[in-house]
Amino acid sequence: MKKKKSLIISIVIFIVLLITFQLTAITPFAWSPPKLPENTGVYKTNELLATSKKIHLTMGFGPENVAIDSLGNLYCGSHIEKEDFSIGKILKITPNGKVTVFSDTKSWVAGMDFDKKGNLIACDLSRGLISINPNGEITVLAAKTEEGDPIKIPNDVDIASDGMIYFTNSSSQFDFNMDNIMQLIFEQKKDGGLYQYNPKTKKVKTLTKGNYFPNGVAISKNDDYLLFVETSRYRILKHWLKGEKKGTTEIFIDNLPGFPNGISKSKDGNFWLGFSTKRIKDLDAAHPSVFKKKLIFALPKWMQPEIEPFGMLMKVAPEGHILKTYYDTTGTIVPEASAITEYNNHLYIGGDRTAYISKWKIE
Repeated sequence: MKKKKSLIISIVIFIVLLITFQLTAITPFAWSPPKLPENTGVYKTNELLATSKKIHLTMGFGPENVAIDSLGNLYCGSHIEKEDFSIGKILKITPNGKVTVFSDTKSWVAGMDFDKKGNLIACDLSRGLISINPNGEITVLAAKTEEGDPIKIPNDVDIASDGMIYFTNSSSQFDFNMDNIMQLIFEQKKDGGLYQYNPKTKKVKTLTKGNYFPNGVAISKNDDYLLFVETSRYRILKHWLKGEKKGTTEIFIDNLPGFPNGISKSKDGNFWLGFSTKRIKDLDAAHPSVFKKKLIFALPKWMQPEIEPFGMLMKVAPEGHILKTYYDTTGTIVPEASAITEYNNHLYIGGDRTAYISKWKIE
């Protein structure tokens, strides 16, 4: 009996010491999130995404973004294991569903877009911003920012009509893995930013520096501004490229009901906005308290707030209001919408940890 009691005490002491040690693992800032929008109006739930079809990768997980060439072939990154993002490749999927390796990058690739020469410009999580020619050969365009900071989590990219390349870097401190992503969200520190790469001068220019998990990026129809996502702040920012406001940044949409991830242009001049999942109420409640966030982060993963499969995307007007929200609330068909690509009256929806691309016919 004494031995059993001693063992229990030892286990309790070990857990207390472990949590105490883990309390120093992060140094978060307090932040009071705006009140979660009610599930009414444009936010009212539906199951419209449940009619989506699955395009299976057959090798790996994580089609975080989807690029489409002039022949209708799909391109996406993939990583070997569902929770391991360290090794990957770029896949090519033909219209009839045949999957081949387009480029063996040996690392996971997130955002991507084709330039006018047919090169695939992509965000490589081990190299930075890269260009891949039609033969699958890789050229590194940028591994550091204008200030010399490392591009550790290049996240999304979009190319203007003049060939200028715009991309985000979510962090110059952390490599990409789920622990680091959660730390960035918990800490609420300014890291990473929005950048421009000039293919002619081969130089990187910093447009904004010190953002809250900068993520998806999309250039407007007339190339006069671009939108980019701040995932951990539930909002979208607008950065002006032309006109009287050139070089300034403002809030485009604030207080979104989920973790916004990818954003892209719609054929009709609006924007598609995808979400990783809905907001986590326990996390919102903890954000104002540094101690609470430290304590939650120190807990075993199974005790931390759960990221639920929850499909959600929005159509957003250029004026900054939401036109409609589309859901798969069970996450059965669309568990996440990390990025959205419109092509031939369909949306191709990506996911960081899914084994397929969701294809949804536009209403």
